[in-house]
Amino acid sequence: MVRAAVLPAVDSPLEIREIALPEPGPGQVRVRLAAAGVCHSDLSLSNGTMRVPTPCVLGHEGAGTVVSVGEGVTHVAPGDGVVLNWAPSCGSCHACALGEVWLCTSALAGAANVYATLPDGTELHPGLNVAAFAEETVVAANCVLPVPDGVPLTDAALLGCAVLTGYGAVHHSARVREGESVAVFGVGGVGLATLQAARIAGAGPIVAVDVSPEKEELARAAGATEYVVASDTTAREIRKLTGGQGADVAVECVGRAVTIRTAWESTRRGGRTTVVGIGGKDQQVSFNALELFHWGRTLSGCVYGNSDPERDLPVLAEHVRAGRLDLTSLITDRITLDEIPKAFENMIEGKGGRALVVFD
Repeated sequence: MVRAAVLPAVDSPLEIREIALPEPGPGQVRVRLAAAGVCHSDLSLSNGTMRVPTPCVLGHEGAGTVVSVGEGVTHVAPGDGVVLNWAPSCGSCHACALGEVWLCTSALAGAANVYATLPDGTELHPGLNVAAFAEETVVAANCVLPVPDGVPLTDAALLGCAVLTGYGAVHHSARVREGESVAVFGVGGVGLATLQAARIAGAGPIVAVDVSPEKEELARAAGATEYVVASDTTAREIRKLTGGQGADVAVECVGRAVTIRTAWESTRRGGRTTVVGIGGKDQQVSFNALELFHWGRTLSGCVYGNSDPERDLPVLAEHVRAGRLDLTSLITDRITLDEIPKAFENMIEGKGGRALVVFD
């Protein structure tokens, strides 16, 4: 038995329960978690913004140590440190054939599987494939990647979502060039990673936007050169900070219609807006045909930072080793498994950056 945070049903409180895990079967790996990040996507799954089979164990940003492996697993062995990959690509669908592995049509197929049970025999699903809100988990072999050399195991959890997403939004989706101005909307875990990525790209000025004045210090430590408290005049303020033109690039990390619209309005004519935040179906964004023509701006979605974890993890690790990427500074709270519900409340209230569950 291991302890886990169980979501009994959509929009129900998380319950800390003991669950029974099977031994890994062929092509599976059992992992003892060292740490798991609490991501806004977990909140979106719990409240029904994104669909998830229930009951389930949430958590998709994690790292740990391999306990045992099933038949046929050769790329990791017991004792290895691994990062969990919640969206493994199949390698054979249309998107994978195009090299767009982040859009793999089978990436989340494992979430429908039964992977564990409660003591009474109730079957549990792995939220987003990996069920990281637990002391241990059993995942498909393609859901684990070796932790790169020089990256502490606990901090490596952030590579599994926040950092891959933020870095990829800047370098793969928006393709920020040195000297371009960037506005980042939302200073949570992904937003902080996006700010660091913009700094690594040589962007400037880098404007952070958030509803909370208290996050300015966090934002500036991550790379923001300017800070704007969100209001009805946000777009105007960003234009003032970028020579009257507007930002070359805006990255939206919130997932709200008003924020997406403001991010788009904050860019210059011909600017680029990348939407990372996950919003609900009721969040409708409107544009008129004339403004789309006149401004010539680009608005694009961004899934998982348009990243390929196998390709990008070594790149991120090199930035960590060189001191350009500071994983520790993204963590604003180190918590226990029992404190995940409180971390959800903090996200709803817009507090903090990334909460990290640290296991013994």
